[in-house]
Amino acid sequence: MVEKSERVLKLDKPPVIILCGGQGSRLHEETEFRPKPLLEIGGRPVLWHIMKVYAAYGFRRFILCLGYKGAMIKDYFLNYRAYQSDLTLRLGDSDRIQYHSKNEQEDWEVTLVETGLNAQTGARVARAGRYVTEPVFCLTYGDGLGDIDLTALLRFHQAHGRIGTVTGVRPPGRFGELKVTASGQAEQFNEKPQTTEGMINGGFFVFKRSFLDRYLTPREDLILEREPLQRLSQDGEFMVFRHDGFWQAMDTLREYRLINDLWEKGKAPWKIWP
Repeated sequence: MVEKSERVLKLDKPPVIILCGGQGSRLHEETEFRPKPLLEIGGRPVLWHIMKVYAAYGFRRFILCLGYKGAMIKDYFLNYRAYQSDLTLRLGDSDRIQYHSKNEQEDWEVTLVETGLNAQTGARVARAGRYVTEPVFCLTYGDGLGDIDLTALLRFHQAHGRIGTVTGVRPPGRFGELKVTASGQAEQFNEKPQTTEGMINGGFFVFKRSFLDRYLTPREDLILEREPLQRLSQDGEFMVFRHDGFWQAMDTLREYRLINDLWEKGKAPWKIWP
């Protein structure tokens, strides 16, 4: 569990952009009917689990990049209290709703941004960037879980002074491969290589706001993990926060079942909240 002192909400924590717009084609059995971030783990969307991890470290402002079936994500948050509670209502009188369960409303600020049905990841972040007014922001994917120490990640980013930080993990490679120097600089960033050695892109990024203006455009086909991050690496402005603990993407039906199995057995390493 995260120590209580680390869980205190602090208004100076940067906002967190979460990519929620992809079609999740490798999970089409489930995503045909709902967006991948709403696939449930233990009765709650994987998106909720990711936000709970951040909230445990005091991050409370979230900017969600919507696309595929984004209206369902809007509906989830618009009706958040109703979904978590027992309630009594009088039909025809929407103002008279009695909630019987404990109010489990999270102390979160959630901005839902329509970033386009077919936009790639770089375009989505660029289009959501207008809601980032702070000098630093976090970024992650809407389908990856881990027990990353987010306080340590933010401190690492602030200490090295470069534009970007990515969390490097070591699961079987299907993601962006990172070649890391001894000092922790990302020397190369190769998107989804055929064979992978060393650390890979685990998401859980931190960027200076200047990244939005210098490396991103709202161009529909701009993929974050290609030109922008490759240029950032070539410029010597990309550092790696090494994470040797638990990390798991939810890209396939097998991975989805694996994550649910961990939760059902009470062995979910990402559950760091009380």
